Amino acid sequence: MGSTMNKDSARRKTRADKPEWEGGLQYHIELKPGDIPPYILLPGDPARIDIISAVWDSAEEVSFHRQYRTIRGKYKGVDIAAMSTGIGGPAVEIAMIELINIGVHTFIRVGSTGVIRADIKPGDLIISTAAVRFEGASRAYAPIEYPAVASLDVTLALIEAAESLGYRYHVGITASTDSFYVGQERPVVNNYLSPWNKGLIHLLQQLNVLNFEMEAATIFTLANIFGVRAGAVCAVFANRVTNEFVKAGEEEAARVASEAVKILREWDEEREKKGKGRYWLPFMKS
Repeated sequence: MGSTMNKDSARRKTRADKPEWEGGLQYHIELKPGDIPPYILLPGDPARIDIISAVWDSAEEVSFHRQYRTIRGKYKGVDIAAMSTGIGGPAVEIAMIELINIGVHTFIRVGSTGVIRADIKPGDLIISTAAVRFEGASRAYAPIEYPAVASLDVTLALIEAAESLGYRYHVGITASTDSFYVGQERPVVNNYLSPWNKGLIHLLQQLNVLNFEMEAATIFTLANIFGVRAGAVCAVFANRVTNEFVKAGEEEAARVASEAVKILREWDEEREKKGKGRYWLPFMKS
């Protein structure tokens, strides 16, 4: 009750060009500076928050407004947060901007995905190094030639986490779309498929793209523009080559992302101790 009253008392003044309540309370996510630690996991589905919190040592819900459900807690002693973003670039753009406004600096998408290679199985994990910008939200920020690239240290931390946990994973380029159906070459009503999407999967296979999802390109683009860092790990639900669909790998993705935060926190502390820059890693020679 106290938290709700504090938020209600903060909702006194805002402006149309910067919708933010007094005290820095963000309009959509209903969080202010200091409410959560600066390391956050970003699932799309609010229900996936429960899967994530189950692998932590402790967790408490901080806010739940619209699709933005936020928890904070500890994983192996490290302060960590998670927020559901809903589906697609526009929804995750709102989350990213408002989270950056309150001091978050490390973002890891924890999602589900469909792969376009026969050798990748449902339940495997995809760690994205970059994303094809088939979505539209990032185009409001940068021309299409601007690359959507994951942060090097976040990607390496995700790989180390998957290795240490012994999970099957694949690393490569992701395609992010705004459309789940036709935009990922799924025919819809009356077998409709827009002509420009026919053959899309074959083209992406030729380009060595691994998978479809809907948020990574927006996250990576905004992270690079605003000097924060981001990565993505997704559980494979669908294989578009074999036409398999199995809802599997969510807990594994949650564990890998949480373990990666622990690794990143350790690396960050080591950098700070040694006075090194953000691209220094502990295995480098001093």
